[in-house]
Amino acid sequence: MDIELAKTFLEIMQSGTFARAAERLHVTQTTITARIHSLEANLNCTLFIRNRGGARLTPEGERFVRYAKEMIASWQAAQEVCCSPLTESKTTLSLGAENSLWNPIMVEWLIQLAEFEQLQLHSQVDNTDALYDAIRTLRLDAAVVHSARYYPDLNIEQVAEEKLIHVASVHTPEPNLYIDWGEEFAQQFDRCLPFNRQTAMQFSLGPMALKVMLKQGGNGYFRTRVVDQYLQQGHLKRVPNAPEFSYPIYLVSHRGHLPKEFNQVKHRLKRVLKSSNQWPV
Repeated sequence: MDIELAKTFLEIMQSGTFARAAERLHVTQTTITARIHSLEANLNCTLFIRNRGGARLTPEGERFVRYAKEMIASWQAAQEVCCSPLTESKTTLSLGAENSLWNPIMVEWLIQLAEFEQLQLHSQVDNTDALYDAIRTLRLDAAVVHSARYYPDLNIEQVAEEKLIHVASVHTPEPNLYIDWGEEFAQQFDRCLPFNRQTAMQFSLGPMALKVMLKQGGNGYFRTRVVDQYLQQGHLKRVPNAPEFSYPIYLVSHRGHLPKEFNQVKHRLKRVLKSSNQWPV
């Protein structure tokens, strides 16, 4: 199928009208209409409903979005391989990690995988939604995340489990610090109400909150492997009778779209998780 048909389809979806898509693609509106008619004939369905307000997707069009994105991603990957003769014998492996997992998991994972000369590694650190979208559109092969979302086209495997525990500075246990560990943690937290998170100091990154607490005091929930060394050194203490929260780590990958080396890749990740008893800030 002509890749321009898929590009035209996505451009209309994003711009909202055939006319605006024609402007962005630098072609006539007649050309845009002809491309969509050709695409609909190939698929034997109607993709858009046109009215005065523009063009909106039909249910069939909504289902085709994913495949159009995959077609373009595959075509771009093929172009990159063909234009890079020095690396065409290598297997491209794209890995992702949530913001709270890049250090040390992603760092150590990439170091381990650097031993495989046949792999050309790409990495991405992003939020959960972006990582899932990248895997589903084949821009990433796999990612480590804290939230499991069970889509039919994805493999989800729990590879480790942490705990989030309530700790405080030994000398200055105030103020309350709230770290955004995700939606699931927020729901568990609100049910237990260790403190009012709305009135606490807010942090999007655990390492930042920990540095603040170690320097000026405070209390909050942190990963066990991160704070263990500070508990042993006497800089922090556990808050008595405070609830603990489970914080699993999942490896997410695209079902049926993985390089042959992926089992080795997964084995190296598990090795990293097993050996990282203490994590740095």
